Amino acid sequence: MSLIFNRLRTRRPAATPAGGCPYAHTHAPAVHAPAVHTPPVLGPVAFRPVVPTDSLLPAAPPFTDPDQATEFVRQFHREQPAAGDPDARVRAVLDEIDRTGTYEHTPAELAYGAKLAWRNAARCIGRLYWRSLVVRDLRHLSAADDIAAECFEHLRLAGNGGRIRPVVSVFAPDRPGRPAARIVNQQLVRYAGHPAPDGTDGITNGITGDPAGVQLAARARDLGWKCAEERFEVLPLLIRERAGERPQWYELPDDTTLEVPLCHPEFDWFAELGLRWYAVPAISDMTLEIGGVRYPAAPFNGWYMGTEIGARNLADADRYDMLGTVAERLGLDTSSDRTLWRDRALIELNVAVLHSFQEAGVTIADHHTESERFLRHVAQEKRLGRPTPADWSWIVPPVSGGLTPVYHRYYDPVDPSLRPAFVAREPG
Repeated sequence: MSLIFNRLRTRRPAATPAGGCPYAHTHAPAVHAPAVHTPPVLGPVAFRPVVPTDSLLPAAPPFTDPDQATEFVRQFHREQPAAGDPDARVRAVLDEIDRTGTYEHTPAELAYGAKLAWRNAARCIGRLYWRSLVVRDLRHLSAADDIAAECFEHLRLAGNGGRIRPVVSVFAPDRPGRPAARIVNQQLVRYAGHPAPDGTDGITNGITGDPAGVQLAARARDLGWKCAEERFEVLPLLIRERAGERPQWYELPDDTTLEVPLCHPEFDWFAELGLRWYAVPAISDMTLEIGGVRYPAAPFNGWYMGTEIGARNLADADRYDMLGTVAERLGLDTSSDRTLWRDRALIELNVAVLHSFQEAGVTIADHHTESERFLRHVAQEKRLGRPTPADWSWIVPPVSGGLTPVYHRYYDPVDPSLRPAFVAREPG
């Protein structure tokens, strides 16, 4: 998926700290004080003070963790010296948390916090560009109609006529007693999957389209979406405005979805396969956490690395599963794994992806160049005295990993508690 974060790649998850899911937000269970047994009074009546049992209960924790808020504010001021001394801001934030249970970021804090979340993304190979992230402050929006309209504008802005821009759109945060709206889709643009009868052309495991889009397509149909059941049919956007309500669905306007038809520089028949892919990989099912404040609707994108399309989305057996088709058209011997027919077909599929995006004038990166850039980022962070946590199994490309420089080294360990961060959210 995107250079920011590829949620489509089915690799092992990062370690989870002890104590359960670090992304589950639960209130501390109530603690009941033991009954106070008063011994019998012998002789004259004794006057004892009455101790209210409520005073023995621990105070309810604030909605937003003051320690996380303090840590973020101090980091912001440390890395942004022009912001001045942090003490006054820390006092103001803690006072606001005491009064309301949470606090509001300044526009500058929000923008820098979102960029830090990208810098902290341990599975992202494209972090060299973290400072270039365009942050759209849309915290004043909480209605589903408004969020949908701005998600469409996000895609137009990020698509940029093919010169893809990294963008994050941050909508209203969760507040005490008021969970914010959620975008149900995993990505703003994704292809639907539909169960298909046997014998239908272009099916994978009985599915027309993308098997990863089957559940959302079914959910959208239940809500009233009328689909054409095509191989590359863009799913509608589903937004749940309030907890417990049914999502609302929105068809994506044509001008929001930039797509690239795939062809090959040497094989004319490749275009006959009818393959294509969308240009903007915008993740929409993760929560942006900054200083204890949670933004559950904060879609973000980078641009594609070619292998994410050619070696995963189009090649994986549980996605479009195109290797057998490509191998057949190439005339490869598929009778044995020892002929390496999958490897040869995979390379040509990736050649087609890079060639097609380049011919269409749409930003895409190859895995060799991006690997070198990532090591530049690691060296740059080291000079600044900062670690670069990285999940090796996600940083190393799925094609020719051993030929890239990111393969032959270790990285700083992943810290699941590191914030700011884009974190997994409960399914919508």
